[in-house]
Amino acid sequence: MRTFLLPLTLLAMGASACATKSAATVSSDDMASANTPARSEPVKPPPPAPKEVAELPRLDFGPIYYELDSATLRPESRALLERVAEALRPRSEALVAISGHTCELGTTEYNLALGQRRAAAAKDYLVKLGVERDRISIMSYGEERPAESGSGESVWSRNRRSEFSVSVAHARATGH
Repeated sequence: MRTFLLPLTLLAMGASACATKSAATVSSDDMASANTPARSEPVKPPPPAPKEVAELPRLDFGPIYYELDSATLRPESRALLERVAEALRPRSEALVAISGHTCELGTTEYNLALGQRRAAAAKDYLVKLGVERDRISIMSYGEERPAESGSGESVWSRNRRSEFSVSVAHARATGH
């Protein structure tokens, strides 16, 4: 029985020594915090985004379309341009390039001129809606960059358009 108790005694002594050693390495700060209930500091939510940034309209808009041989803005085109102007007005650093396009009907020279008139009509309407003229550039591609290739009125009507490309001018925003 003695031989049986000796290993148990040694085991108990080893366990108490480990416990004593562990207790000795615990600092008084740890003990104090262990004896007091944990105080959780309220987690502060991140500050909300500035109101003017959070409420800016997105700069995501598609093309506007025209009738055959026309640079007159359709009512739905005016509505889209109003959304474009609403998105651009509060962003003084944003610049927009408007490209005018035509279908393949007509001569190259005629189509380039018509594409220019289409882009100019869109620009003039944006200026009327309060976007500064110097923030808008225009160009014409005529029939050279069709949205769709092929022939027939359904294809041609999708090629009679003006498209918008928006960029941010860092030098303009920083004053450099």
